[in-house]
Amino acid sequence: MYNKESMENMQQRVDQYISQYKEGYFSPLSLMARFTEEVGELAREVNHQYGEKTKKDSEKDNSIEAELGDLLFVIICFANSQGISLDKAFERTMNKIETRDENRWTRKNSQEDHNE
Repeated sequence: MYNKESMENMQQRVDQYISQYKEGYFSPLSLMARFTEEVGELAREVNHQYGEKTKKDSEKDNSIEAELGDLLFVIICFANSQGISLDKAFERTMNKIETRDENRWTRKNSQEDHNE
């Protein structure tokens, strides 16, 4: 489940931070651009760690964890700016996936595994 903070608490924390500034949340288009930029930075880190492309000596050390954190922040900003509860969005998505994909994958502890 959630670690130290619930998603609702994270959304409130980000909102408290952003609310300190006159500029407030970026526009949806700017948030989308920022999200895309952060996805690119995550892709670069994954490529450095698991792909053939190594980092240049001049490139700063970063981590997949740091890039995922950046993405999470932007997602929370986007949700907050649109008045979306990420708890509710996540619950709806999990219900959809658990229903739609219920029999799509082979379960680890299926009866067939025990009969082999």
